[in-house]
Amino acid sequence: MVREIVHDPLILARKSEEASAEDAPVAVDLMDTLMAHRDRCVGMAANMIGVYKRIIAVANGPFTAVMFNPKILSKSGEYEAEEGCLSLAGVRKVKRWRSIRIQWQDAKMKEHVALLDGFQAQIVQHEIDHCDGILI
Repeated sequence: MVREIVHDPLILARKSEEASAEDAPVAVDLMDTLMAHRDRCVGMAANMIGVYKRIIAVANGPFTAVMFNPKILSKSGEYEAEEGCLSLAGVRKVKRWRSIRIQWQDAKMKEHVALLDGFQAQIVQHEIDHCDGILI
């Protein structure tokens, strides 16, 4: 189900809790909402639809994923980027990493680890920031 986007910075600044398999319906709503806004959005975190669980959805070209409890294990190649956000007006400068090694779980709580580079890494970092209550 496509959900309404949260725009209130006080709500978005709240840290998300660990997700579990019981949160699978949230992941479906998150991906549905992302796909409904795909013309101007490549990633979303659950708090953007008012759910405080560590779940993110990413859709950039062929790279599409829903990640439960994502965390960055290592990072390299710091740079400055400019990012916008569907929840917040405007574009802001932010420090990102060109390459990240991340760990997450799928909806069945199976653990995954991957190395992401470039724009994919940037998207995931932005959404993990949302989970941590960090507003760019």
